[in-house]
Amino acid sequence: MKKVSIFAIGILLLGLFLSSSVPGCSPPQSSKLKVVSSTSLIAQIVKEVGGDRVEVVNIIPPAQCPGHFDIKPSDIQKLSDADLFLLHGWQGEMFSQELIDSANNPDLEVVKIDIKGSCIIECNWMTPPVQLEATEMIASALAEADKEDSSFYQKQAKAYKDKIQAKADEIKAKLSEVDLSKVKVLCADMQADFIKWVGLNIVSTYGRPDSLTPQVVRELVDRGKEAGVSLVIDNLQSGKDAGKAIAEELGCKRVILSNFPGGFEGTETWEKAIERNIEIILNAIK
Repeated sequence: MKKVSIFAIGILLLGLFLSSSVPGCSPPQSSKLKVVSSTSLIAQIVKEVGGDRVEVVNIIPPAQCPGHFDIKPSDIQKLSDADLFLLHGWQGEMFSQELIDSANNPDLEVVKIDIKGSCIIECNWMTPPVQLEATEMIASALAEADKEDSSFYQKQAKAYKDKIQAKADEIKAKLSEVDLSKVKVLCADMQADFIKWVGLNIVSTYGRPDSLTPQVVRELVDRGKEAGVSLVIDNLQSGKDAGKAIAEELGCKRVILSNFPGGFEGTETWEKAIERNIEIILNAIK
């Protein structure tokens, strides 16, 4: 009995060895560059530039504030299997170093897509100039991580930049039909750079709901009344109802914009997201 059992085990082990060594019998290994992004702003550019050469997974949900994100075990797993981690380097992404350390992936390359410029708060990625610069930086990061496909990423980046510029020209033409400089607004500080690009007249900005003490709200209301503010603009990700009380006190309209593709349903790309924001603004001021 023992000899039969030993012989049977030997045959089983031999079969397992042959099945794993014969071509086509082992699980297929993806040759695509595995990229993890911290936000949908980065993820959608990676998809545009990377095409079928990359696999990208995103961490922070598009409707959530990066500053209030809690790491999950599944996020650690994403990084442990990745080749490249792309993040903004914002103060709100303080979780990122803890996430990188927990992934324990010595082969992981980390690149910060930190856009600099003349910004009021943080350079808003919804504006075309920042979107163009981010595309360049992300294409360079992909090309460095996957040198064999470098020319492909650069070609894809050029094509996407053309799309960004075309969309920017289209939107600016639409906005030029209205004298936006006469529309005075109070807005969430995380929307300030976008509103500045749109051309609205920013009287003052405000922070997250937890920073709006009764005294701060009163000052904003007084400032709004004195200037003749007709619109309050909230940011979906940093507190969509932050300016609600201010708008009620002023007796004016209030809108909510998104800083991330996918924040609103049906806005999974930058083009769709910026179109939705512009539509919301124009509907409010007409």
